[in-house]
Amino acid sequence: MKIRNILLTLVAAMVCLPSMAQTESDHNFEVKKNLDVFNAIYKNLDLIYVDTLDAEEVIGTGIKAMLRSLDPYTEYYPEENMKDLKEIYTGKFAGIGALIRYNTKIKRVVIDEPYEGMPADKAGLRKGDIILAIDDSSMVDKNVSYVSSHLRGDPGSSFILKILRPTTGKKMQMKITRKTIQTPSVPYYGLQPNGIGYLNLRQFTEDCAKEVRNAIIEMKEKGMKGLVFDLRGNGGGSESEAVQIVNLFVPKGQLIVSNRGKLKRSNIDYITKSEPLDTVMPVVVLVSESTASASEITSGALQDLDRAVILGTRTYGKGLVQTSVDLPYNGSLKLTSNKYYIPSGRCIQAINYKHARGGYTEHIPDSLTKVFHTAHGREVRDGGGIMPDVVVQPDSLPNIAYYLASSGVDSTEVMFDYEVDYISRHATIPPADEFEISDAEYEEFKQRVLDSGFTYDPESEKYLQQLIKLAKFEGYYDDAQEVFGQLEKKLQHNLSHDLDYNKEQLKKILANDIVAAYYYQRGAIANSLRGDKQMEEAVRLINSPEEYRKILSTSPQSSKKRE
Repeated sequence: MKIRNILLTLVAAMVCLPSMAQTESDHNFEVKKNLDVFNAIYKNLDLIYVDTLDAEEVIGTGIKAMLRSLDPYTEYYPEENMKDLKEIYTGKFAGIGALIRYNTKIKRVVIDEPYEGMPADKAGLRKGDIILAIDDSSMVDKNVSYVSSHLRGDPGSSFILKILRPTTGKKMQMKITRKTIQTPSVPYYGLQPNGIGYLNLRQFTEDCAKEVRNAIIEMKEKGMKGLVFDLRGNGGGSESEAVQIVNLFVPKGQLIVSNRGKLKRSNIDYITKSEPLDTVMPVVVLVSESTASASEITSGALQDLDRAVILGTRTYGKGLVQTSVDLPYNGSLKLTSNKYYIPSGRCIQAINYKHARGGYTEHIPDSLTKVFHTAHGREVRDGGGIMPDVVVQPDSLPNIAYYLASSGVDSTEVMFDYEVDYISRHATIPPADEFEISDAEYEEFKQRVLDSGFTYDPESEKYLQQLIKLAKFEGYYDDAQEVFGQLEKKLQHNLSHDLDYNKEQLKKILANDIVAAYYYQRGAIANSLRGDKQMEEAVRLINSPEEYRKILSTSPQSSKKRE
């Protein structure tokens, strides 16, 4: 009965719109028929099937398959997983406040980064500490998920954590009291030396608009003349928080976003309700391909209202809104209920989710997008996310960096070990925005990599082998064999050369990881701005008032691109 109640609620919440030729009674009949068939199938399986069935597992598989045919944002949360749903909406959980990772070399879970002021930080945990036991439960040979589940618990509950500090070889134990942890929505903001403010917003969780407001007020009081608002990598969150943040820059009474769905009662228009902080200060919003959802509402609304220059790369394109529905037995269904439309009237959803054949996706091609207009008449398009006014590609990470930072099966963990050792040898380091790895220190790191047995697959060699296979298949190889041979020699793997060639980027990665151990997330972000091409271009635009104003009076599609 429990499973049937859940299924009835799920289907009632998720049935697709009937076609024009289908009457409401036909649609209702189809729903009832299929529910009856499903119920009859399971009753007979439970009665006759040779093995005893686990209802939670079998019906749960059916529920998951049904939801998979819709979209990736529609999810069922049974009672035991409701904490996960709450964390999604609030960004809060109870634990020690630290990132942990699996160290492949020693096959143990280790501390990666304690959060500032959280229980792990106050207990003195450091990057690299090996987790041995939690109370009487051994964490040896356990994976990250298992260890994480034991570190988390009710706020105020305590446990004994046993660790091994690899740099000293000492085993230590400490009593830690769990606390409600909320990862900071605004991990870093600050007035830069040039008088331009910088604010990094990581997620749209409860009260993040207040954090943004307070940060802007503080920087304005210090003389901020322009703002770089960083939404790169921001996957979104609360729609209402996004509206409040846009309201900081646009007048009261302005329509920011409209939700439209099947149920008229769920349709809503979000209009700014407060007086803004500043409607004229130049603002540049940084975006990336992983800027999504509420961060696209923010950047898209500011673009549509010609209030900010959007800079970076095209955003993800999530124009869907989710709603939670209570289910029997204390579960919940997070389901897609609306599409949202920003001030120009466009929806920037990049993917159409088709429900036939078990579900599949269609990317909306640029040729099928429609033209809309901003407040000043600039052309913008729907579908495919937010196209920046100024496209600036970020520096791409070299292939070798992924392998060095990886904790994959064959990782030597040489980069992680170097960072842990560096931290143990240096009680302090220069300020976050000044710290860098010296050439001598990099040479030490390079030698450790060479001595560690580190190997990786250079992508150029991999693609060359694929090309050779294709040339043989199509009959071109014999004529081009000499050329292929020359290419193979030139692309021969040389680790020392690769470490030298990618020296500057690897130095930045090392510096950023090390800074986080001393100055936490805020320090890592401040350090990452050194040599940030997109940040540099944003600052240049703010310092060029005529160019800034010109961009906001011309179409984003006709604006220049910077590599």
